[in-house]
Amino acid sequence: MLPLNLFQGRNDRKMGLKEELANLAPPKDTIITIGVFDGVHMGHRYLLENVKQRAREKNLLSGVVTFDRHPQSALQSGKDLPWLNEVEEKVKLLQETGIDLVIVISFTPEVAQLSAREFVSLLKKHLKMHSLVVGPDFALGRGREGNINLLRRLAQEMEFNVEAIAPFTTDGEIVSSTLIRQALAQGDMIKVEKLLGRYFYLVGNVIAADKRGRILGFPTANLDIPPQQALPDNGVYATIAYIAEQGFASATNIGTRPTFGNPESSSGKRTVETHLLNYEGNLYGKKIKVEFIQKLRDEQNFASAEELKAQINKDIQEIKEALLS
Repeated sequence: MLPLNLFQGRNDRKMGLKEELANLAPPKDTIITIGVFDGVHMGHRYLLENVKQRAREKNLLSGVVTFDRHPQSALQSGKDLPWLNEVEEKVKLLQETGIDLVIVISFTPEVAQLSAREFVSLLKKHLKMHSLVVGPDFALGRGREGNINLLRRLAQEMEFNVEAIAPFTTDGEIVSSTLIRQALAQGDMIKVEKLLGRYFYLVGNVIAADKRGRILGFPTANLDIPPQQALPDNGVYATIAYIAEQGFASATNIGTRPTFGNPESSSGKRTVETHLLNYEGNLYGKKIKVEFIQKLRDEQNFASAEELKAQINKDIQEIKEALLS
């Protein structure tokens, strides 16, 4: 991975795209793809492998241009699309694919108003773009005017190559971030894993809560999760929690904790809390990563704390059999 990325530039929204891209100076020509890449799923990885292969064949640099937020969030105030990974995690996942350049640009209303010609011209000039590789329904520029037909005309005029890659499918479905969000909302972690090519995970700092789990005998780490983060369906999940690089089998509850009359239940605010098996220590303030393996059951409203404790014991036994046997 070359130390060329624009991730730091996203913090200055007063900087225009031209100024952001001018900070880069690739040492040679590039083969580029562009997109949101939310989740960096199997479809994205298929596209990136095509970019890398073409770059190797021509002895050029492979690169991905992505955005610091979903374009829909910038264009439609109050309609933030839940993300599968926040931008820092997305960059890590993109870097792990072995792509040479990861370029994160600030998607602002000003960027949204650039014509396809203006956008492509900036990529050609500042990224030394030799080729642009995109999906079949890709479009860029104001009003999504830059479809594959217009891009091909611009490519001929500006002297770069453009190629559309067929979509990646599994079980007859085109893999997409939207499809993954739908599977998450159903708690279908097996399908989510298949679409992502890895386990879905959340990353968050452990924050103080009401210590209800400790009182029950099952202390939990309550994660500070941004409201824009897409979450699995409410329920209890078999998970693996990582502290630094060390993994622990764990039970994770997502929901509103109805048994204890949580005042936030009526508002629909959801919490994420994880009980780590075979772990002792203070987790407050630590950042942990939680991988979701499978859903065990829906969230339930129990008649008493004793009934809840009995069910938690059953959950933990099931997790031990699934993850530790």
